[in-house]
Amino acid sequence: MTSFETEQGDELRDFVHQLCSFDTTGGKEGPAQEWLLDRLSEMGFETYEWTAHAEELAEHPSFPDDPVEIEHTEASAGGPSLAERPSVAGVLEFGNPDDGPTLVLNGHMDVVPVARESWETDPFEPTWDGDDLTARGAVDMKSGVAACVFAAKHLSDHAEGLNGRLVVESVVGEEEGGLGAAAAALSNPYPFERDAAIVAEPTDLTPVTAVEGTVMKQLHIEGRSAHAATRWRGESVLPHFEAISHAFSELEAERNESVTHPLYDEFPISWPIVIGTVEAGTWSSSVPATLTAEMRFGVAPGETVDEVEAMYEERLADVVKENDWLREHPPTFERFSIQFESAETDADEPIVGALQSAMDDSGLDTTLRGETYGADSRHYVAAGIPTVLFGPGTIEQAHFPNETVHWPDVVTAGTVLTGTARTFLG
Repeated sequence: MTSFETEQGDELRDFVHQLCSFDTTGGKEGPAQEWLLDRLSEMGFETYEWTAHAEELAEHPSFPDDPVEIEHTEASAGGPSLAERPSVAGVLEFGNPDDGPTLVLNGHMDVVPVARESWETDPFEPTWDGDDLTARGAVDMKSGVAACVFAAKHLSDHAEGLNGRLVVESVVGEEEGGLGAAAAALSNPYPFERDAAIVAEPTDLTPVTAVEGTVMKQLHIEGRSAHAATRWRGESVLPHFEAISHAFSELEAERNESVTHPLYDEFPISWPIVIGTVEAGTWSSSVPATLTAEMRFGVAPGETVDEVEAMYEERLADVVKENDWLREHPPTFERFSIQFESAETDADEPIVGALQSAMDDSGLDTTLRGETYGADSRHYVAAGIPTVLFGPGTIEQAHFPNETVHWPDVVTAGTVLTGTARTFLG
């Protein structure tokens, strides 16, 4: 069989360049998805399209209970509605498709916002420097989407001996908790079942079978204001916040010792917490009487969001119990935004073996890994679809200024995805 690079390389390069030219921030995936749908149809895929529904997602444990809050997320506030944000897919059938399995190759079209002043180039004018492509989405994850498309295309040109279906998906709202993937998991958009999936996130060409979950919580503390000249008449929230923060850090350290997983031994902090925002006080010459902090807690594979949330709530209760002011003025500690459940696919699943076999053929390290971030894989795993992450680029480039992917890695990813699909469908 002619190599993937020889047959697909130039067209793939142009395809990625065009995808990265679309500004798909803030819920604006529509034009790029329409372009992609047309290209899939031209390539001979049977195409599908679906949209997420806020009412349905509100019943999902990861999303807020209020459909209005889902419809108007922070990323798309004032932008297109969910009905204007289609997820799209193309399907290729091989041999007798009902006699073989169905494999989904998944990627997301949305990208995170840019701080243009931090970029050396226009983030939506793809720039090539030899084998390096710089653009917003070059890593996270339009190169991965394109690698999926052209792996399927290449396999369709060499389909002898195959039975089954290959689905290529481009979903929306991954950065907002997985709007398109959650909708696809909750209500199958296809007239057939799905047996396995690969999400082409930037894993640096390594196989990732476990992803961490997260709990998002908002803490609010009330004190008592006073003039700075008589601050002893007030009750500053800052010492109380410091006590709570210290207690949470202690719990993080305890969990890092007591909660173990073989795929997470490499991380210095396996289940990290981050207090991302803190807002306190209203005036420099007044005792700060209010504080609101937003924080993220890591959830290990095998744990649930509810379990980890309960641990931190219990630790907060311990601090409150020992503090006279907090006992009389208890802080609030509530969920906000999107919750991410952890997910893991067993190493014995056929899709894992198929991926490792194709990676071995390309001379790649097949050691399975876990990651401390969340991904759309969790939605498919929750729906009973074994899912693994594998794609070009490194997470260190994702969300960063001057986001850059090394082009040979994209070609290698396409080669490995082709080989994986061939083994799985064969």
